[in-house]
Amino acid sequence: MKFRRPTRSSNSRGQSLVETALILPLLLAVVLNALNLGYFFFVTVNLTGATRVGAEYAVVGPGSPGTTNYPAATGGTTSVASLIYQDMTGALWNPGSATVQVCSPSVLISNVGTSGTPALSNCATCSSSSCSSPVITTGGTATFVPDPDPEAPLFVLNRVDVKYSFPPLIPGSPFNVVLMGTAFDSTSGQYTFYRHIEMRAM
Repeated sequence: MKFRRPTRSSNSRGQSLVETALILPLLLAVVLNALNLGYFFFVTVNLTGATRVGAEYAVVGPGSPGTTNYPAATGGTTSVASLIYQDMTGALWNPGSATVQVCSPSVLISNVGTSGTPALSNCATCSSSSCSSPVITTGGTATFVPDPDPEAPLFVLNRVDVKYSFPPLIPGSPFNVVLMGTAFDSTSGQYTFYRHIEMRAM
């Protein structure tokens, strides 16, 4: 009775399968973490761009400086908040759920906040893209308090804040190792990113 000795090629095939089975989970974890990290950067870039565009529009408005009033902070399709939500639409997963706060001289509280009085940035906060009834607060009691301008009333700081919560692109703690920490809420399974900008207006 003859016994065939296993050839070297069959041994190497079995060894390759074992090596692949051992390294595949690690490789998938690295690749999927890289995808999530790229998505986090994508969200951050879009939030930063939206706040910058909103603050610039709050200062300049639809015309040129000195020839137009400050645009409305909320309400209507030409408001600052509407522009910010439009800027995030198509780029983010659920931009309508973002919280937007706009602090501008156009937000009126007992006629304080207009450019004609000592200019104060009162704030309007929208918790959805419809923003039918924003929360109006004075600058000092806002959720995100605007800094006082050292040269007020000649200048005033317009402030735009965006707070956005979203689930990771690929859920699961092994695939979110990079950003597990303060930005992650384990109860909702979402990350919360926050961006703000202040821009001076005359």
